[in-house]
Amino acid sequence: MGKKISLSLVAIIISGCVLISAGLMVGAFFLLKSQKNYTPPLVEATEPPSVDEQMDMIQQQVSAIRGLEMNAELKRDMMSSAELQDVVMNDFFKDYTLEEAQQDVDVLSALGLLEPDFELLQFYIDLYSEQIAGYYDSTTKEMYVIGDAGFTGLERMTYAHEFTHVLQDQNYDLENGMKLNDDYCEIESEYCAGVTALVEGDAVLSEQYWFLSESTDQDKNDVSEFQSTYKSPVYDSAPAYMKQDFLFPYQQGFTFVQSLYADKKWKSVDAAYGNPPVSTEQILHPEKYPDEKPLKVELPDLVGTLGDGWTEIDRGVIGEWYTSLVLDSGIDSAFRLDSSTAADAAAGWGGDGYLYYDNANSEDYVFAWLSTWDDTEEAVAFFTASKEYGTLRWGTPSADDAKKTAWQDAVSMSINGDQVLWIITNDSAAYAKAMTAFQDFE
Repeated sequence: MGKKISLSLVAIIISGCVLISAGLMVGAFFLLKSQKNYTPPLVEATEPPSVDEQMDMIQQQVSAIRGLEMNAELKRDMMSSAELQDVVMNDFFKDYTLEEAQQDVDVLSALGLLEPDFELLQFYIDLYSEQIAGYYDSTTKEMYVIGDAGFTGLERMTYAHEFTHVLQDQNYDLENGMKLNDDYCEIESEYCAGVTALVEGDAVLSEQYWFLSESTDQDKNDVSEFQSTYKSPVYDSAPAYMKQDFLFPYQQGFTFVQSLYADKKWKSVDAAYGNPPVSTEQILHPEKYPDEKPLKVELPDLVGTLGDGWTEIDRGVIGEWYTSLVLDSGIDSAFRLDSSTAADAAAGWGGDGYLYYDNANSEDYVFAWLSTWDDTEEAVAFFTASKEYGTLRWGTPSADDAKKTAWQDAVSMSINGDQVLWIITNDSAAYAKAMTAFQDFE
């Protein structure tokens, strides 16, 4: 699904848009002011030290704030926007092919999140070229800050964020210890989404502490000016679901880490690396961490059922976060539920699995999504929201009862106990065959 793109970038921990961090700063300020260990900003030096000296100082400050030490050398440097664009195109996305991007588009369009002809690969290249303010590569152990205008307050704040990733990697081993690597994340996408939110939320909180306790008046002026003048035409043009998903590790991750910090401060955050979150559900509901874990949902192989020409293109887990996005962030605003309705409907998520098949002899496809819920009441809540969504998207149902709602023998949403099944296809014959594989819902 669309999460594949985050998997291809998982070895590179990206700061993303500094606007994201800056947007969280107001809330963090009140958090910090309430802490006894808050200290006022340092007085600016009349003659600023060199960039290397500033980097060294920020490293010392972040290490002290975060309570973690470096234990290996770090290659660090500045990078221009032009150099970043080359890296994004030729490094970040080198293993993400046009074919894989189209497969992601196919699944996302079946879910109503993208148009079928959306050029996903090029859009991601443009988006990350626009948004990345700095990054740490946990494979090469290199860190870069994008700085066309030099090492101003914006770049210094970004450096504090990215150096937190260095400390995380050197103390917890992001790729192997935390399993943030392509092979593992291809199978365990929900786990990796949860851990990425922990990693980024930690870095955002660390960055905010640094900014509010160690930044200079000039730093604050620089960031304020950035906030007032920043424009992001690529991000602004992104599909609705993508805008929210791009922010998830930073916003929801930040909130999750704040909930950890409220217990035993950084000790609680550090403890989470030994017992990491395993789903977006745990990130969205910190009270469910660490005990409530996703249930595994078994799915049938539909190749034999569908017949000649059909091939399985994708299977995976959608998770609570994407469940809410499907309901409230469709490509067409006409079939979006309001965000609170979508969040409430997704909140009882217990586990799921999806399948996507296409036919080599036609443009036909079949999407099947089986979800399990915390109890029958939660399943009914999601089923009810699903029917509302379906009616907005496909119109008046051709069949509707307490157990199943269908549209023209091509789309249906069914409930059985604590499970809900979606089937979406453009082939009525394939629809009938697919339903036979889910006998509990016929």
